[in-house]
Amino acid sequence: MTLPGWTREPLVHFLFGGLLLFAFFAWRGEDVDPASRSIDISREQQARIALQFERTMQRAPTDGELDALVDQYVREEVLYREALRLGLNNDDAVVRKRMAQKMDYLAASRAETQQPSDATLQAWLDEHPARFAPDSRFSFDQLWFAEKSAADAAKARLDTEGRWQDLGERISLPSSLDAASRSDVTARFGSEFAANLEGGAKDEWIGPVRSGFGFHLVRLRDATNGPVPPLAEIRDRVENDWRAETMAKRRGEAFAILRDAYDVTLEQ
Repeated sequence: MTLPGWTREPLVHFLFGGLLLFAFFAWRGEDVDPASRSIDISREQQARIALQFERTMQRAPTDGELDALVDQYVREEVLYREALRLGLNNDDAVVRKRMAQKMDYLAASRAETQQPSDATLQAWLDEHPARFAPDSRFSFDQLWFAEKSAADAAKARLDTEGRWQDLGERISLPSSLDAASRSDVTARFGSEFAANLEGGAKDEWIGPVRSGFGFHLVRLRDATNGPVPPLAEIRDRVENDWRAETMAKRRGEAFAILRDAYDVTLEQ
């Protein structure tokens, strides 16, 4: 039987996985009851503990080691439940961030293990030649702003101001660079900034573009690419780049679907 094409979409898997998790927890009830003083360690849980040891140590645990691992599990469970009883999970930034990371991982997990074909990687290489050409160089102007709102306001004034250099805020970054290598641009401004230069229209201000410093308005004046190596020579680099960007894209798409279900009110 041939399944419809939409069943292979990662976002469908993400939403289906979320539905299964919801159904599982609805069936199982509360994951841990902080008021309960009973800890039952099933044979399946003991097997998972042994398997985790085996994956790490590349061998099965001895009986003594397994007893120690179970004792460690019991210790963690006791402390975890007591922490819940004390409400230590509430308003904990570390716990909150960790849970958000798990959701991001769930959305991108398929791309992490997917093996792209040569055709997929060749298309990726053709689409992003500047990332892999050893001698890609850019000449550009940039204005820096600490806040995105300030960058948006300055962009609206670029067409009417005589000196664009006066619109940016002060920072120890050059306002113009000539024939800067991609590696130099990445080292100074970050990979997201460099990616925005690739394939950008010349002599047009774009942005705000985010960097580690804040937000930039950027005008590409010139871009040159050296010869791009064949895929066979740089396959690992191309695959790593494809995988990282595909995972980021899927995280963003999954979050957009979830975010649409929320109303956010920011009190002024």
